[in-house]
Formats: sequence, structure tokens, C-alpha cells
Amino acid sequence: MKPPAEQLPVYSLQSFSSPERKSEQFQVEVFDANRHFSVTYPHRHDFFEVLFLRKGSGLHVIDGNKYEIKPPCVFFMSPGQAHKLELSHDIEGFIFIFTSDFYLLNRGNQDSLIEFPFFYTIHQDNPPLLLQRESDIAFLETLFRQGITEIKDITESTPELLRSILDLILTTCAARYQMNKELLHTGKGQILVKKFFHLIEEHNQKNLLLSDYALMIGVTPNHLTQIVKVLTGKTSSQIIKAKQLLEIKRLLAHTTFSVSEIANQLNFEDQSYFTKFFKRETGLTPIQYRNERLK
Repeated sequence: MKPPAEQLPVYSLQSFSSPERKSEQFQVEVFDANRHFSVTYPHRHDFFEVLFLRKGSGLHVIDGNKYEIKPPCVFFMSPGQAHKLELSHDIEGFIFIFTSDFYLLNRGNQDSLIEFPFFYTIHQDNPPLLLQRESDIAFLETLFRQGITEIKDITESTPELLRSILDLILTTCAARYQMNKELLHTGKGQILVKKFFHLIEEHNQKNLLLSDYALMIGVTPNHLTQIVKVLTGKTSSQIIKAKQLLEIKRLLAHTTFSVSEIANQLNFEDQSYFTKFFKRETGLTPIQYRNERLK
């Protein structure tokens, strides 16, 4: 009998909350080698994450991009991204995880979260913020510690206090985050592209068309392609295709799904077309790619 296929784990926020601090929409706590739960790497989650590391070393791999951990630094993750952490035993820091609903509650600007430069980045990368100023390091540590204090004894006012603390963390980091100068004045165009990336990440297993995404955003396919091309140098179709390939590679490398199971999961019409598509784009068949990763 064939064993059940092993999937790439997708964790909800509750998976990362200790029993005594259960919360559906936010969690802030110390991040070190003594954390109260273990996870399987690589994995992805359906929430936003801010990881502030004060000590230690290691490697953080996010969607195939490798970043050396050089504290003090801050990593940012958007929902849907797959990542893997390789950490030294002396790692020390803090983590704040939260849903978009938590942060955006009562906000008039519902785009304010993706307006931060480190979420759903235009160039599809996740370089950490390397902190240079001692005042910033001390301020961020104070904010995280205050968040931990507030969450220990949850009252009616706790969520609003945590939202304010989180906003200060994100705003402080955004002010220090290095941005490509060419993107500083792209305004609404950048937000449109980030919405596009967000939707692709959310629906990347449905094999949707460009017209589907344009309809969800409320623009024409031609307008979407023009804006994406200006800001990324790629067409919308190329971005969709790149995300499809990334998802296929994730499943080939980190699950035991067969090629036909992956094709079905990603809504390809048949395995033959799926294999041809993958080989045309990578030069390898899915099986060859999986074997190469296993060497």
C-alpha cells in the first residue's frame, strides 16, 4: 500500500501560540532555542511575521533566497511564503505574528499593511533590515518586551494596545528599511503590483488567468500588465508563470506528492502538459528536478 503523500506544512497562527496565550489574530513572544513548540522546516504560514534577532547566527531561506543572519536584524514574512531557518543554539530575539484583519481593524486605509516596503516586495525578495543605531535596537526591544507584558494578562484593551505597539514596530522598521530609489515615487502603481502579488500567493494553486487577477483587482488586464512591466521589468504573465514554477519546485522538493498529484493540485489539465510546461521553463523534467534536489 502506498504511504500517504507528505505535504509542505502550512501553519496557522494558533499553531505558534502557547496554550496559556492562545490568540487567533496576534502573538508576541521571546524567540530562542527554548521555544515551547517545534515546527517542520521548510513550511509556510497564513499570517504576517516580524522576527527581530538580537544574538546568534544562522541562515534564513525564504522562497529559495538565502540570507545570512547577522544580528541585530529584522526579518519580515508575508502570508504564503515558504521558509526555512537554520539557527545557532545561542539565538535570541523576539517574534510578532499577526493576521491582516488584526492590523487593519478600524483603519480607513485598507492598503496600509502592504504599503510597508518589506511585505509582498516588488522584487520578490526578503532582505532583512540590518539595524545600525543603538537607539533603534533599544526602542524595538522595548516595544517587543512591552507587547509580551501586555499579552500575559489579556483584557479588553489588550488588542488595541498590541495594535499600537505593532504599528510602532512596523513604522520604525519602515523608516530604516533600504528601498530601491526607483520605487520611492511609484505610489499607487506599487500598491497595485503588491495587491497582484498578494492575490497570486493566495490563489497560486488555482492556475488562474491574468484576466482573473485583473478582475479581482478592478483593472483591465492591459493596465495591470503595463504597471507590472514598468515596476518589475516583467509582464504579468511572466510573474504568474514564475509563481507557478516556484510552487511546483516547492512541492517537488519538499513533499512526496507524485508528479500527477502535483499537476492535479495546481489545476493543470493533464500531467503531460504539466511536464512539458516545467521542462520548457527549467530544462528539466519534474522527476529530474526532484532527483537533483535529493543528491
